[in-house]
Amino acid sequence: MPKLDNETVELVCIAVTTLAVLLQAIVLSAIYLALRKAIGSLRSEVEDLRSSLMPVANNARDAIVEARALIDNTRRLFVRVAPKAETTASDVARVARGLREQTEELELAAQETLARVRFQASRMDAMTTSGLDAVDRAGSYVAVTVGKPVRQLAGLVAAARAIVGSLRGPVREPRHARFSGDEDTFV
Repeated sequence: MPKLDNETVELVCIAVTTLAVLLQAIVLSAIYLALRKAIGSLRSEVEDLRSSLMPVANNARDAIVEARALIDNTRRLFVRVAPKAETTASDVARVARGLREQTEELELAAQETLARVRFQASRMDAMTTSGLDAVDRAGSYVAVTVGKPVRQLAGLVAAARAIVGSLRGPVREPRHARFSGDEDTFV
């Protein structure tokens, strides 16, 4: 059996520690790359969602503004035509009611669109939170999984060093209690 001296034990410890650090660096690099890819994918999904929903919201706003302007114009027309015959006034009133209903429908559509946008935003927030929580749990799991064996190995190495040190060291003589015979003197 080859004789294990301090240098050999130290080289083995250094090699094991180096491998553990290298393994940890590889795992952390893999986590970083996966996180980076996930964030890039998430950004593209958010951009796709934003690009598809924003034109709808803008069109709804434009339609509401146009409808309100049309209602204002109709009211002005009604004021000018009011002195005319009763039939003309009832026709204009009917048109105004129809425009109001359409405006309400447009406002409802716009509100539904905005509610959907809010729902999608909260959904994206939940997905992001869930992803980041998963990354946090994975980091904790890696720390526990890699950290515990390394601590155990360090304990074993320290125990082995202590055993080898105690076996190789010079034999010490037991300490004898020193009594001078004068127990009453205290300094």
